[in-house]
Amino acid sequence: MSDALYASVKQDDLECNDGTASRVFSRGPDYDERRELVKKFVLAALVVMPYLVLIALFAGVGSPAHSYSNTPVIAVSDLANQTQVDQVCADQRLQKLDMQRNVYYDSSLLSRPQRYAALQQKGATLWFTGLSGSGKSTVGRALEKELLRRRLHTYRLDGDNVRIGLNRDLGFSETDRAESVRRVGEMAALFSEAGVITLVALVSPFRARRDEVRELHKKMGIPFYEVFVDVPVSVAADRDVKGLYKRAIKGEIKDFTGISSPYEEPLNPEIHLNASSQSLEDEVKMILDKLETEGLLTGVEQPPSGYPGVAVADGGNAVATFPNLFPDQPSVSRPDNYDQLPRVLLRDEDVHWLQIIGEGWAAPLRGFMREGVYLQSLHFSSVLYDTDNLTDGNLALHKPTNFSEYSSEFVSKGERVNMPVPIVLPINDAAKEHIGQFKQVVLVSPSGEELALLNDPEVFDHRKEERITRTFGAMDNGHPYIAEILKSGDYLLGGEIELLSRIKYNDDLDQYRLTPTELRKRFEEMGADVVLAFQTRNPTHAGHAYLMNNAREQLIAQGYKNPVLWLSPLGGWTKEDDVPLDVRVRQHEAILRDGMLDKESTVLAIWPSPMIYAGPREVQWHAKSRKNAGASFFVVGRDPAGIKRSDGDKDDIYAGDHGRFVLHMAPGMEDFNILSFSKVYYDVQDHKMKPMDSSRKQDFLSISGSRMRKMAREGLQKCEGDKIPAGWEDKPTCVPQGFMVKSGWDIMIDYYQNINSPRWIPFATQFSKPVVDTSRSFSSEGTFGRTDYKLLFKNNKGEKISPWHDIPLHPVDSKDNSSYNFIVEIPKGIAHKMEVNKEEKYNPIMQDTTHNGTRGRDYLYGVPFFNYGLFPQTWEDPSVKDQSGNGGDNDPLDVIEVGAKQLAMGSVNPVKILGSLELVDQGEVDHKILALSLADADADKINSVSDLQSVKPGVLDALVDWLKKYKIPEGKSENVFSQEKPTSAEAAKQIVAETHERWQKLKAGEISVKDEFWLN
Repeated sequence: MSDALYASVKQDDLECNDGTASRVFSRGPDYDERRELVKKFVLAALVVMPYLVLIALFAGVGSPAHSYSNTPVIAVSDLANQTQVDQVCADQRLQKLDMQRNVYYDSSLLSRPQRYAALQQKGATLWFTGLSGSGKSTVGRALEKELLRRRLHTYRLDGDNVRIGLNRDLGFSETDRAESVRRVGEMAALFSEAGVITLVALVSPFRARRDEVRELHKKMGIPFYEVFVDVPVSVAADRDVKGLYKRAIKGEIKDFTGISSPYEEPLNPEIHLNASSQSLEDEVKMILDKLETEGLLTGVEQPPSGYPGVAVADGGNAVATFPNLFPDQPSVSRPDNYDQLPRVLLRDEDVHWLQIIGEGWAAPLRGFMREGVYLQSLHFSSVLYDTDNLTDGNLALHKPTNFSEYSSEFVSKGERVNMPVPIVLPINDAAKEHIGQFKQVVLVSPSGEELALLNDPEVFDHRKEERITRTFGAMDNGHPYIAEILKSGDYLLGGEIELLSRIKYNDDLDQYRLTPTELRKRFEEMGADVVLAFQTRNPTHAGHAYLMNNAREQLIAQGYKNPVLWLSPLGGWTKEDDVPLDVRVRQHEAILRDGMLDKESTVLAIWPSPMIYAGPREVQWHAKSRKNAGASFFVVGRDPAGIKRSDGDKDDIYAGDHGRFVLHMAPGMEDFNILSFSKVYYDVQDHKMKPMDSSRKQDFLSISGSRMRKMAREGLQKCEGDKIPAGWEDKPTCVPQGFMVKSGWDIMIDYYQNINSPRWIPFATQFSKPVVDTSRSFSSEGTFGRTDYKLLFKNNKGEKISPWHDIPLHPVDSKDNSSYNFIVEIPKGIAHKMEVNKEEKYNPIMQDTTHNGTRGRDYLYGVPFFNYGLFPQTWEDPSVKDQSGNGGDNDPLDVIEVGAKQLAMGSVNPVKILGSLELVDQGEVDHKILALSLADADADKINSVSDLQSVKPGVLDALVDWLKKYKIPEGKSENVFSQEKPTSAEAAKQIVAETHERWQKLKAGEISVKDEFWLN
C-alpha cells in the first residue's frame, strides 16, 4: 500500500493541506466520487455567478475579490501556481499555530518521574533520520523487538505508516514535509510523556524541522535522541526495492530527497550509525548501550553516572527520599524525652544488622522488619514495594502490620524487591515490657554506645522454628546461626531506625568500611563502566585470584573498557572457627600490594553483614546488597554460603550447585548479572590455579581449605624448583609455587601458629573508650573490648596496687564503719562483663572471656540499669556451706549499686547497704549486695529495700528478673535464688563482715585454695 501511495501522490494534487481544500483535493479511497462532485459544483457556480455579481454590485457589497481577513483568497484557476500555493498554505498554518485559543494543558495527577518509576522505564523519543532506504525502519523494527523482549513499553511511528493515516493529506513539498515532521513530533512527544519509548523513522530531511521537534521535547522535559542512519546515496539506491530512486532520477517523482531535493545531515546526533559498515546487531547494541547509560530502561529519575556500571539500588526514586538513611554523617535531633526512653541492648550481630539497614545495604528497608514485611521475606524471599507511593502508602514497608486488612487492591501496583533474609531484632520479655507504650526506643551497643533511635516500635512473637525452617530449610540445633536464634529473645522488635552517629569500630579497619554512597562515588571516580563484586570469607589464594581475574577478562571481552573489581570481605558475625576479620583484611592487603590482583582497578571494602550460613537463600542476600552499593556483576563459586550439618554424618546441608543456580532466577534480581565458576585446581605444569583439564587429570592438585590450614600450622614454605615433591598429595611438605604471595602466606602462618591468641578480631567488634574514673591514677594495657585489655590501679605515689587487696573495705573517714567502698567494674549502661582478675598480677580489671579465652564476654539479656562491682577485701569461701550444701563462689563479694548516675569503671564510691539477694549458680552461692551511692540524689530517702521499692518502684522487680535470666541468651538455664525476697540491710552487713573475715584468713595463708590467686 505504501508503494502505491508513493507512486500515486503528486504535489499538484494537493491544496492547503490543513484546510477544507486539502480534504477535497487529496487522493484517497473516495477520490473519484469527490472529483465528480467538484465538477458539478463548478458547473453550477458558472451558471449562478453572473447573477450573484449583478446583485452584489447593485447592493454595494463590494467586489468578489474582497477579503474578510488578512488571508489572500486564491481563485481555483490560480491553483496551478504551486509555489504560490505552498507559500499561502505555509502562511495559513503559521497563523493557525500562533493563534490564541482558550485551551489549557491538563496535567496528570502524577508527576512524570512518578509515572516513569511506576512503569519502570523512562519515556523518550528516538528520531531515526536518514535517506530513504538507509535502514531506518529496519533498525527500528529490530530495536522494537529487543525492547519488547525486555518487557518495555515501545511504539514505532514509521514514515510510511503515518502517511497512510495521520499524514495522508500531505505530499512531498518542503511545506508538507515540515508539517509532517511537526505532526509526528507532537505525537511522539505525547507518547513519550506517557512513558513509552517512541521510535520515529522519518526521512525528515531538513535540519531546522528536526530541531523544532527537539526544542518541543526540551520544553516538555522529555528525552530526545537523534539517530542518524548514515549511508551514501549510492548505497541507499542499491538497496531500494521500491524503485523510487530510479523513478526520481528519470524525473517521474518530484522533490525526491537525495536526488532532486537536499538532505541536511545532523550536525551532532546523539547516536550515529554507519549503516553501510555496521551489522544490524551492532547497530541495535549501540543504541541499547546508549539507552542503558542514560538510565532510560529503569524507573530511576536520575541514575548515577556510568549506569549500569554503577548499579541502581533497589527502591528506585524512593532511595533518594529517605531522610536519615544511608548517612555518611548522620544528624538526628534527639527528642525532649530522650533520657527517659527505653534502652534495648544489641548483640554484636544486631549492631551489624543495624549498620546494614542504616547505611542502605538492605534498601529499600528502612528499619528492622515489621511483622508483615518479615512474613513476606520469610515466605517469598522478597517484599512488595511501591517505589513512588502510587498506592498512598498502602505498600510502604514502614506501615504498621494490620491483620484485619487483606485487600489485594494495590498488589499489582507494587514491585517485587529481593529480600531473602529476615532482618529482625530479637528482644526478651523484659525489653518488651519496658518498651510498653513508648513511641521511640534507643538502641545501645554492648560497649554502651547509643547508636540509633527506633521509631513506632512493633513487637511480635518470635516464632523461632518457623523462622529457622523457612530460612535454612533444615533444623540443626548445632548450626552456628540457628543456635544464636534459639538463644535469642522470644519477641521481635520492628520499626524504622535513625542512626545517631556513623557506626565505627575503632579496630584499625574503619578505613575499609565505606557506605554504599561512598562506594558509588569511589566507583564513579575510577571511571567504572562495570563493577564486579567478589565476596570472600577466607584468605585469598591463587584460586580466588583466578576467579576474579578471569571474570574481569570476561567483562573486557564483552566490550567493557574499565571494569572495577570490588574485593568485598564479609565483616560481620561469623562462626567460631572462621578466619578472623583482621587476618583476612591484612592478607588481602598483601595480595594487592604484591600484585596477585591489579591494585589500580580494585577496591578493597568490607561488607558489614553477618554470615548466617543459609546456602541458596543467603547467596541472594550477598548479591542483592552488593547491587545496592553499585555492583552490577557478582562472582559465585561452588556451594556459596554452604555448611555441613553439626550432627550425624555431617553431610553438606545444601547441594553445591544449588546456590548459584537459584541466584540466576531470584525474584527482584532479573537485571543483576551473575558470573558462575566451577571448582579450580592447581596445575603443576604452569603453577596456576584453573579449572581441571580432563585430558590430563594427573597434572592437577586439589588444595582444600583444610590442607591449606595444615600447611600454615606447620609453617611450610615455597617448594624449591619447578617440581612438586613426590607424595605431596598424601603429605604436603612445601607450598606450591604461585599458590599465595609470600607476604600473605606469612600472615597465614602467624595466625594458624597462634590461633588462640587474644589479639585477633573475629568479626567487627566495637572498641570504645572506657568510662574510667579520672580522679584516680591508672595504667592500662590493650584495647577496651578485647581480651587483652587491663586496667591497673595505682596509689598516690604512682605504684601499682591491687583493687581487691589494697583498697580498704570501709572509707577512711567512715564513722562506725556504716559505709563501704564500692569498686565499679561495670558502669551502668555497659554490657562488657568486666571483673577484677584474681590470678593476674595486681588483680587488674579485665573482661571475662568465652570461646577458650579468645572472645570477650558480654551481658546479653539487656542494658545494665545499675552499676556493678565488688567490695574489696571480701571473699566468698567455697568451703563455707549454706543449709542446702552450696558453697561460696570463690570471688570477692558482688555489689549492685542502684543509683541514678553512671559510675566510672575503677572508681571507688562510698555506699550504704540496702539488702542482699542470694543466687545459687551451678551449686555455688553468689551473694548480690544491694547498695546506693551516698552521693545519689535519693540517698537520704533510701535506707532499706522497702525504701527502694517506695522511692524507685519497679527497680527491684526488674533487678530480680535480670539476675534470674541474664544467662539465658548464652544458652544457659535460668538462675535461681536461695530465697525470693532480699535480706534486710543488717543481714547483708553480716554477710559482708563474714566474707571480710574469710578474705583476711585467705590473705594470711590460713586457708589454702587450688586456684593460683595473686594475693600480693
